[in-house]
Amino acid sequence: MARRAPTSLPLSSLLALSGFSLACLTWAPASLAGEVYGSVGLPGVVVGYAHTVNPHLGLRVDAGTTGSFTRSRTESGIPYSVKFKYNRIGLFGDYFPFGGRFRFTTGLTINDTALTLKTRFDGNTSVTFNQTTITPTANDRFDATVKIPRITPYFGLGWGHQAREAGWGFIADVGVSIGRAKLSVHQNLLENYPGILTQNDIDVKTGELRDNVAKVRVLPQASIGISYRY
Repeated sequence: MARRAPTSLPLSSLLALSGFSLACLTWAPASLAGEVYGSVGLPGVVVGYAHTVNPHLGLRVDAGTTGSFTRSRTESGIPYSVKFKYNRIGLFGDYFPFGGRFRFTTGLTINDTALTLKTRFDGNTSVTFNQTTITPTANDRFDATVKIPRITPYFGLGWGHQAREAGWGFIADVGVSIGRAKLSVHQNLLENYPGILTQNDIDVKTGELRDNVAKVRVLPQASIGISYRY
């Protein structure tokens, strides 16, 4: 059986591939393409890596966290222990319209962000649900969780990540991740107060709580920091 000759790429494909390779070699800096950085602000402490593609484009990945903290407060007339955590990973593309350090940024944030509200009923504080007032005990609960979507688009602007020389630099970012928060309520009051509370009473209180803590459409982000380009 005769052997088949190896299949060769069409001339047009070879020319296109050669042109693309030449463009990459022309645009990408021969050195100083990598940068590590750290910043503080919102979301807390951020560390990341930036890579220069060409004088007008850069790519970045970073991770930020506020950790978690707990506060006692009253929401919609209910005493709560409130725990907040904000963790996220960011995947960004930076566009430098003037070839300098000012940039526009778009990308995605992968979020682990939630507000958890645990009731602190003690049998001494009265709470009104719609037009019905009860005095819940420690066995009662009207807990709630507010969560940001796992993946959200990001839009912002900033300064830095495109230095022309090795060494330290200044960076700053202002932007928003866009995503509608979701409220979920976990309660046993209908079970514990039959004939006193109705589903409508629960729904009205849930609506009040949503208006107070869950009307989130964007997560603002603002930070300043330093970078090191090598």
